[in-house]
Amino acid sequence: MPLRTLKEETADSLVLQWVLHVQNYKLALDKNRCAGCQICSLACPKEAITLQEQPRTKGQKARKAKIDVDLSKCNFCGICDITCPYGAIKISMNGKHALPVVEKESFPELIRDIRADESKADPDCLKVQDPCPLGLINITSDAASGKVRVKVDKEHCPCCTVCEVKLPDMMHVRKMLSGKINIRTEKCPDGCKDCLDVCPITGALYVSESDRKVRPNESFCVYCGACKVVCPVDEALEFKRTHINHTPIHSGAWNKTLERLTSPVEMTKELKTRGSAKARESVRKRVGLKVA
Repeated sequence: MPLRTLKEETADSLVLQWVLHVQNYKLALDKNRCAGCQICSLACPKEAITLQEQPRTKGQKARKAKIDVDLSKCNFCGICDITCPYGAIKISMNGKHALPVVEKESFPELIRDIRADESKADPDCLKVQDPCPLGLINITSDAASGKVRVKVDKEHCPCCTVCEVKLPDMMHVRKMLSGKINIRTEKCPDGCKDCLDVCPITGALYVSESDRKVRPNESFCVYCGACKVVCPVDEALEFKRTHINHTPIHSGAWNKTLERLTSPVEMTKELKTRGSAKARESVRKRVGLKVA
């Protein structure tokens, strides 16, 4: 048991700590990066994370849900850190980033596959406005060589692919989360744009010029679910995740998390795929032995 526990909250952050004899565990939530998307609360095996929907003020935009963490339930396992698409939560031990569930090989890491090919960069790239909706791409010109340099903050990138469209050939992104989203506009209240108000990815949702209803652009959607959390009509926004890009793992803990984040059907598909891959590898090894 910890000698001392601490919980501090400001307008920009939420910090939890366990202070032990020789170790200090810390959970830090960056509220400015948090999208209130519910993924961490679904993934948490201890049900320590909850979302608090914010009251709507007439005449103002909808506000994203607020995250709270119950210090009496949190064990600083690192699952919320791993699954947050925006890198808003960090777990550390004695001041160093730590992921206990990964170290114990009981949980995978999500793959943020973002590549910047600087050989395809040219001075025109410097003129592109907001290549990343979250401001995670910095493009500069090296004064000495004249070459264009591209720096990407991969740690906080949810892999929306907006940069691929704005910087074709140079940026290459594989989605970390895949899924399906459908807005049943006939169910949407007149003038409602709550989902658009909280969506952190510019262009993932837009207002149709024909009927002024919000519609999704799945090319940019990262399937975080922030829109679903604030939708005032359950039937108006249909949403589900169908695939998570992650490192290989054989773990009951991950299977349970995958089911909560996607569905039993999608989890079964992954298990079948994993089983087929294992069977193919087994056959390949047997054939190899016979050939030898």
